[in-house]
Amino acid sequence: MPLYLSRFSYTPETWARLIDHPEDRARAAQSYIESVGGKLHGFWYAFGTRDGYNLWEAPDNVSMAAVALAISAGGALGSFETTVLLTVDETLNALRAAERVRYRPPGA
Repeated sequence: MPLYLSRFSYTPETWARLIDHPEDRARAAQSYIESVGGKLHGFWYAFGTRDGYNLWEAPDNVSMAAVALAISAGGALGSFETTVLLTVDETLNALRAAERVRYRPPGA
């Protein structure tokens, strides 16, 4: 199954709610991905540009998109971005396939 890395930031209101009522949001994230047949591999909070990161496994892009859309529509996050991760083997296959692509730079 494909792996996905999500980066998120809470809204100030969400942080205020969590301060008032601390909660393990990794459990919530786990239930979201399991509802589409996936698995949560990790949930981390961070300092910096984003408040946290998730590593997910989902059956396919549509399943992960469903989770991302549901989370984004919930209103607790100020930002939510997801990146599809490629294995080394997938990247090597892409590199080999790139040789067959006849790219032409603009104006060339």
